Amino acid sequence: MKLGHNWNMDSAPHDTLIQFREVSYTPPGGVAPILETLSIEIQQGATLALLGESGSGKTTTLRLINSLLLPTRGEVMVDGKSTQAWNAMQLRRKVGYVIQEGGLFPHLTASQNVLLMARHLARPADAMQRRLEELCDLTHFPPDALNRYPSELSGGQRQRVGLMRALMLDPDILLLDEPLAALDPMVRASLQTDLKEIFQRLHKTVVLVTHDMAEAGYLADRIVLLRNGKMVQQGTLEELREQPADPFVSAFISAQRSLVQL
Repeated sequence: MKLGHNWNMDSAPHDTLIQFREVSYTPPGGVAPILETLSIEIQQGATLALLGESGSGKTTTLRLINSLLLPTRGEVMVDGKSTQAWNAMQLRRKVGYVIQEGGLFPHLTASQNVLLMARHLARPADAMQRRLEELCDLTHFPPDALNRYPSELSGGQRQRVGLMRALMLDPDILLLDEPLAALDPMVRASLQTDLKEIFQRLHKTVVLVTHDMAEAGYLADRIVLLRNGKMVQQGTLEELREQPADPFVSAFISAQRSLVQL
């Protein structure tokens, strides 16, 4: 089955789809920056994992990509254009965003949550229905649960609905902010497997936030480890394990017991 209906208005001709150029961010009225002089490039179709302790700037980095935040200094480039030059709504239609528990509206059914933006944009009903069926198949979500409300779904099902909603408009970029953190280990492992398959099938550019180094190594092509708003090291899991650039890298990895098995 071929996925997608080419609902994107903007294609992505650049090899580097996302670029941070010496980006810093200090919240309004804040004294200390949450993010400092971050420079990274994310290639089209690649999966990047952002790791670090709480407060290290991971979620801020995500929110700078879809212009929910604007940099205090430096530039964030998406598809060759600064986020400050983009029309915010056009940019966000290029970006799917998934958060913990899916961020679903509790008063809407699963299908209503998934179709919310497509209906707002007056997409054809038959196209929306086909897309919904495709996404159920892709995410292994049971179609007979589409009429249930979030409170009637399991944690794993809520995350699958959140993922379907993020993919509904066939975005170029997919942002995931610790989407599996609240799940029990068995459900989390199942969703990790499904996410890896989805990334491989769709060839989206993915930026994933997680605390789990093993999860990052499994899902991502490259890892960026942040500490106190600064990048400590970037590379593959093997590079971070075998060639740590800072004692913090070794300490962070040592704290992840599951890496013993990798």
